[in-house]
Amino acid sequence: MIQGRREPATLDQGNPLATDIDRYLTALASERQASPHTVAAYRRDLDRLCAHAPQRAEDVRGHHIRAYVARLHAGGLAPRSIARALSGVRGFFAWLVRRGELGGNPAAGIRAPKQQARLPKTMDADQTAQLFVGNEPKDDLELRDRAMAELLYGSGLRLAELVGANVGDLDLDEGVITVVGKGSKTRISPVGSAARKALRAWLATRTGVTLQDPLFVARGGQRISPRSVQLRLKKLAAATTGNDALHPHMLRHSFASHMLESSGDLLAVQELLGHANIATTQIYTHLDFQHLAKVYDSAHPRAHRKSGPENAAPGGAKR
Repeated sequence: MIQGRREPATLDQGNPLATDIDRYLTALASERQASPHTVAAYRRDLDRLCAHAPQRAEDVRGHHIRAYVARLHAGGLAPRSIARALSGVRGFFAWLVRRGELGGNPAAGIRAPKQQARLPKTMDADQTAQLFVGNEPKDDLELRDRAMAELLYGSGLRLAELVGANVGDLDLDEGVITVVGKGSKTRISPVGSAARKALRAWLATRTGVTLQDPLFVARGGQRISPRSVQLRLKKLAAATTGNDALHPHMLRHSFASHMLESSGDLLAVQELLGHANIATTQIYTHLDFQHLAKVYDSAHPRAHRKSGPENAAPGGAKR
């Protein structure tokens, strides 16, 4: 049984397509080390297809895939989610093609509905500073929460990287932490002085710790869960900023945006974030441009772009 799998009650387990999906998800988990969350998401998307497509993969055609996309769209699924679902379907059939079990990919060339580009939400430097100024930790759990927030923002870690880190992965003397990112890729991230101070304070509360122990643990001593991190960060934000709209990835996004604003070194930020493709990192150049545009609009005497006759080009055309 695949971890994270949820079978719909109406799915015919004698369906050959369902069997192929099972094999694919098993390979995804074992060969590509996909996370249980990813496998579960692929399972949901592929089960939706299986419920309406022919029972054999070789009988699935492009029009079946287009009908699948149309059903998702009609059901109110967001374009971004449809694109993810279609990517999973495309990957499944591509896997069968690579194994020589299918002559072609029926999902190739089929596009999801156009989606508006969404920029990741970030905090500016002043907002981020509010998390760490004042309201000193009062107990061990608050020391842990401060250390987690400092590490997420100071090193740009993903939530899974933070949760999966062990004590032995951290070298406070050298100021680095070794993490395992997407695709089981290992990278070394710097740990700033503020994060090192917070981590020392947190580790000082623990006794009998070995290098193999989790870096962050829950109240009962077990490795902290991703959901617990999310909830504790919300609590920290509510106490320090008065707004609990904070999630771990927002700290990673803020790290990337602030690093790029200060350095302008896209390749360095790509390396720090552990992005395999620089195109993923380039989203932060748009955030940086938004910041520059605001500065320009507020500072330049002829930058106030308001509608009106004084802003019209010759002949009445708008600039």
